[in-house]
Amino acid sequence: MKKTGSEHRLPLATFRGLLRHPARTVLSLLGIAVTAALLLDMVMLSGGIEHSFERLLRGRGFQIRLSPKGTLPFDTEATMPGVTGLLDRLRQDPDVEAAGAVVGASVFARRGDTLVTLFGYGVDPAAQAIYQTEVGEDLAPGDTVGILLSQAASRLIGAGPGATVILVSRLDPQVAVAAVERRLVVRGIVRWLFDYPGQPSVGTAVSTMQTLAHLRAEDRASEAVVKVRNESSVGRVAARLIADLPQVEVTSVASLVARFRERLVYFRQLSYILGAISLAVAVLLVSTLLTVGVNERLGEIATLRAIGVSRGRIVRQVMAEGTALTVIGSALGIVLGLVTAKYLDGILKSFPGLPAAISFFVPQPGRLTLGAALLLVTGTLAGCYPAWVAARAPIAATLRAEAP
Repeated sequence: MKKTGSEHRLPLATFRGLLRHPARTVLSLLGIAVTAALLLDMVMLSGGIEHSFERLLRGRGFQIRLSPKGTLPFDTEATMPGVTGLLDRLRQDPDVEAAGAVVGASVFARRGDTLVTLFGYGVDPAAQAIYQTEVGEDLAPGDTVGILLSQAASRLIGAGPGATVILVSRLDPQVAVAAVERRLVVRGIVRWLFDYPGQPSVGTAVSTMQTLAHLRAEDRASEAVVKVRNESSVGRVAARLIADLPQVEVTSVASLVARFRERLVYFRQLSYILGAISLAVAVLLVSTLLTVGVNERLGEIATLRAIGVSRGRIVRQVMAEGTALTVIGSALGIVLGLVTAKYLDGILKSFPGLPAAISFFVPQPGRLTLGAALLLVTGTLAGCYPAWVAARAPIAATLRAEAP
């Protein structure tokens, strides 16, 4: 069937209908943009922190952590004895690609006549999972006189690559252990992955930090990290280590993420509730605007029906208006959502004790696509009721009512 000239002009009527009352349309678009921004932020929040935490743990490729029995890595000041023998045993496992120890302790640095408090890491540069070099060089294997500084520690003690730093161990008067001093050369500035913002941290070889922390005699360490050759065998290796090493706590990245997810379940619940509210508000906004617009244009719609325009064409026009509103409002909402997510992320990341590398709002392509699809489908379906009103309008009665 040949289309009439009126039918060819109907796509333009979609935008004419939206522009008929520009102020009302703009306010509706702003409302949709706010709901779209809220939905976007909730989608990023629902799994963002878990994704960020897992990415942090996997940043250096070490999938398994060993810590003192009953604790998580660095959860307490507890340490494991005989770490050198433990590492030798781990490295003999054919499924293990690399293994290293980490020591954590409080130390002091001399700055003139005063001491400044720092957090110290003892690391094996050949098998480390807790820092990334930013300026200068990394520690070389066997380097017991080098030191790595965080940006905050570098500013605090006024030292950079090539400078000499004097570290002093913590004095424990209860056991009458004398403080130990070490003169070390700064090799580089690094980013410690698990530091909170502004934390002044330093790193040395494991043996050096053990000496400073009075852990050398029993060869103690805070944790050991293990890199498995094949990702698919991580679970099997972790289960074997649990059975073979009952004296230590063995946790894989997957189990750490699961524990983390349990502690933050309220974030997901909050995001689901607020996301559902945003979708409901979007439906109400689009449906209300289109219904009001259809009621104002019933005479025009009846005239189009009288000259042969089909009901299906009228329904498609109204649905297209709903889609156009949703798409334009969502585009504005994406910009608004990214800006607000960055602001809110800065607030949440300022909580004491949180690693600086953790983010609460993480834009994951899959989740963002799902959120956009939900918003588009919901906004489009919001036009169903006003489209039904337009399609069911009686032609003769409407034309008589609209006649002057």
